[in-house]
Amino acid sequence: MRKRKTVSKSKAPALREGRDSMRAEYDFSKGVRGVTARRFAIGSNIVVLDPDVAAHFPDSASVNRALRALTNVATNSTTATRSKRSAKASRANRVAGTKKPSRRSA
Repeated sequence: MRKRKTVSKSKAPALREGRDSMRAEYDFSKGVRGVTARRFAIGSNIVVLDPDVAAHFPDSASVNRALRALTNVATNSTTATRSKRSAKASRANRVAGTKKPSRRSA
């Protein structure tokens, strides 16, 4: 027969046969699961970077700076491209004497 180790009373509540590591003074009997989960999810976007990409960024602030710079470049590039296309179409229409066809079908 194996001898059981005796545990002092101060440690006993934390070691209840390995199945319950919660101390007796913590009472979650009136707790509600997920009460703050929705609020937390609204304010956070978790993005997991691949290790090779993450190696280029020391912290989240540097990732945010890089993404802001990229979105500024993309936005300015898209706006400039659209403006050039619109200008070319307007010139072509004036030269040809035609109007831009409407999207609506009669």
